[in-house]
Amino acid sequence: MSRSDPPFTVGIQEEYLLVKRDSRDVDADPPAALLEECAKRSGGQVSPRFLRSQLEASTRPCRTLTEAAGDLARLRSIISEVAARFGRAPIAASTHPFAKATRQITTEREQFFALAKEMQGAARRIMICGMRVHVGIDDDDLRVDLMNQMTYFVPHLLALSCSSPFWDGERTGLMSFRMTLMSSLPRTGLPERFASYADLRRNLDMLVRNGMIEHEGKMWWDVRPASLHPTLETRVMDCCTRIDDAASVTALTLSLIRCLYRLKLENRSWRLYPNTLIAENRWRAMRYSVDGQLLDLARGELIAFPQLVAELIALLREDATALGCLRELEHLQAIATGGTSAHRQIKAYEQARSEGASGREALQAVVDLLIKETHAGLGAKPE
Repeated sequence: MSRSDPPFTVGIQEEYLLVKRDSRDVDADPPAALLEECAKRSGGQVSPRFLRSQLEASTRPCRTLTEAAGDLARLRSIISEVAARFGRAPIAASTHPFAKATRQITTEREQFFALAKEMQGAARRIMICGMRVHVGIDDDDLRVDLMNQMTYFVPHLLALSCSSPFWDGERTGLMSFRMTLMSSLPRTGLPERFASYADLRRNLDMLVRNGMIEHEGKMWWDVRPASLHPTLETRVMDCCTRIDDAASVTALTLSLIRCLYRLKLENRSWRLYPNTLIAENRWRAMRYSVDGQLLDLARGELIAFPQLVAELIALLREDATALGCLRELEHLQAIATGGTSAHRQIKAYEQARSEGASGREALQAVVDLLIKETHAGLGAKPE
């Protein structure tokens, strides 16, 4: 590769729910001082989200995954330390096991009030958190080209990050119930295919011109060219509870994008398959996570997910080595065989129930697990 290559910078965004340590329920209206101190101590890298019970941590644009993971750990630590002083704790999971979404309070910002007014009942259900990875690609047409190809891997990224098996006090039977809730919003899911950045702009400008959206940031596809930065933003993932899992999913995203670019330099590309088939894999990832099989569309047959991960690691070894994230990429095999946050939440619930806990007590045990794992590896234990 040469000096004209994309920068392949990386940034990570995570959303967390704040819970009360005594009840383990979501705090619908946390103290303003808590939110203000998190923002101040992080230099503005921690900010409110749609709900007052939510916070978002955004790393700086980083040159390496090691740097990005370190910055993410710093932000998680700040939130954990500040929240502990107020008797609260963050949980890095895409849904809360039993909190009531309709009892949440919208953050007092015009953009969030406008969203609530437009989306109505759909907005009142989106007490969900996600993870987004930005990879620096400073060429508009290249971002669109790589987006088209990255769509194939959306199910793989989702399967490795599942953390939302419970909703409203019930086990949903899905490992990522968050994606069911997201589907109630417009302009979500798999992106369309576009021939160029100009082709994309023509479609988006029609929506803006007719007042249907204010700007391109209202396109909430699983993968998209970011609206504010020259990055390709992958946003299908649930929020990984363990920070080492978050780093590994980021390593996969980063390595895939570099691999697709490398293929382009060799006048090759990943075959573009029908979204109908990719959507079927996406559903299987939502339902089964790493336990199921996905269609290998080149083979035309179902393959066990751990085998697909092993093949991905082999495919991307060169890219991960060049990017300095091979160790994080290889950790994906441990997720594929040992399970995601969703698996551990279900196990904690079932274990508590087998020991005589009530349904509510078992769900509280799940929250305790999420608090512990969210803070793991950050230094001091949560208070």
